[in-house]
Amino acid sequence: MAQMNVFLFAPNLIGYIRVVLGLLSFYLMPSCPWPAISCYLLSFLLDEVDGSVARAMDQCSRFGAMMDMLTDRCATTCLLLNLSLLYPSYTFLFQLSLCLDISGHWLYMHSSSIKGSASHKTIDLSENPVLRVYYTNWTFMLVVCYGYELFFCLLYLLHHLQEPAAWFYWLLGLCGIICLLKTFINLVHLVTAAQDIAALDAADREKRQ
Repeated sequence: MAQMNVFLFAPNLIGYIRVVLGLLSFYLMPSCPWPAISCYLLSFLLDEVDGSVARAMDQCSRFGAMMDMLTDRCATTCLLLNLSLLYPSYTFLFQLSLCLDISGHWLYMHSSSIKGSASHKTIDLSENPVLRVYYTNWTFMLVVCYGYELFFCLLYLLHHLQEPAAWFYWLLGLCGIICLLKTFINLVHLVTAAQDIAALDAADREKRQ
């Protein structure tokens, strides 16, 4: 039987499109706000599409999962870098948010891999109650993830709009609250993963004694 080429799995092909859209968005951000944010959001929305395709076609892969996470983290990083240029007084807050986002997701995915989980989204129901709600309530997770990204996108657009409508500020405020919630969840990811890895270290030391 010929070996399947994971790089050519349908969801991974969609992942490559996400990468191209992200790069195009970064290139356009300094001068073309609407095309830039359109490419950014389309790349973000395709994250749902490639996941659905992977499950439907039984083409889930470690490579695809890692590419998805790296694409998400790199996209958010580049957007926050741009926001730091547009709103220099808030640079520290953008940096703090970014540190929690990257470190929380990376350490949690790493701890899941060490424990032998098929995915970082496969959670033991005895684990942290915040993460249990986050990963078992699909609607809640979508609202939190979309609201988090949309908040930064709206901040970017706010800088380029002459006279934003009232609904724009209402949406910005709502997404700001969701962004705070997502930042808290990122912190929970970090703490929970650190505790899991420390527990594994302790168990390994006990076996050697």
